[in-house]
Amino acid sequence: MKLRFPRPLQPGERIGVTSPSSGVPDRLLGRLNVALDVVRARGYEVTVGTCMDGSGHVSASAADRADELMRMLIDPTIRAVVPPWGGETAIDLVPLLDWERLKAAEPTWMVGYSDVATLTVPLTLLTGTATIHGNNLMDTPYRVAEGLLSWLDVAAVPQGGSFTQRPPGRHRTTGWDDYASHPEVREYNLDAQGTWTRLDGKGEVRVTGRLIGGCIESLCNLAGTAFLDTSVLTGEDAADGLIVYVEAARADAFTVCRHLHGMRLAGFFDHARAVLIGRTRAPDSVSLSQHEAVLDALGSLGVPLLADVECGHVPPHLSLVNGALAEVVYSPMRQEVTQILR
Repeated sequence: MKLRFPRPLQPGERIGVTSPSSGVPDRLLGRLNVALDVVRARGYEVTVGTCMDGSGHVSASAADRADELMRMLIDPTIRAVVPPWGGETAIDLVPLLDWERLKAAEPTWMVGYSDVATLTVPLTLLTGTATIHGNNLMDTPYRVAEGLLSWLDVAAVPQGGSFTQRPPGRHRTTGWDDYASHPEVREYNLDAQGTWTRLDGKGEVRVTGRLIGGCIESLCNLAGTAFLDTSVLTGEDAADGLIVYVEAARADAFTVCRHLHGMRLAGFFDHARAVLIGRTRAPDSVSLSQHEAVLDALGSLGVPLLADVECGHVPPHLSLVNGALAEVVYSPMRQEVTQILR
């Protein structure tokens, strides 16, 4: 597959905001406005769609959400599309999007994590368009932790350019900030120390491959379908190989274990040279921890399994570009991921 990296985002260009899954309830509109102002302060114009209603579990009908997302992604004047956050059932858009039309259109950055991965991962796999697994819009006002980059910074990297991120060594153990009472909050309370953990044994890791991945609870529902065929990224004779990343949002360890087993059986990890597992606050089960769940399901792959990576629902967030060529380095004294947009 020929990968397509959108043009670098530049000040003065337009960013589209729509909710392909959950919208924003009235009590949180203050936070939405703060986030929009932050993007505008970086020099970008913003177009907010009509599919933003937060009174239910989705922002509008599936047809309306698909239509608005399509319009933004094929509009040559919109250079990036970012949802306010994820949700629960973005999967209902998957059969409604015109994937061939998206493949023919000039590529546009699509950004987000959680349920947004239900759309960004197929967008990369079906059309070759690179997408960004990173902060959603409502996270954008937070100060970026040392060693990491915001999605706005990543989207501005020139085609063929590279960037390196390193774990800041601190993360958050508490829940979400109260946006209703404090819509202006811009500092994460990174109250705990910790860095990456190798689950499959000891020893240093240095591995390269194409990045692909997202939220386990979202992607598991596409496993075994054409929308999650990761083999298209590996090139002739699977020469490139993959660095797959996954992260659990809320599911307990037994559920995560079953999901990962299913994804493995469906071929999602077939070409993985390493698997990155996002740090999670999801609960352990009575006799199985989240780390043990990963080992149970993926240990037979025989590749490095690196856990507690900043690519999940626990702040801060490490931005990963689906489709980018990446090098992951791990040792007790050094952890980093370098991505090349080619």
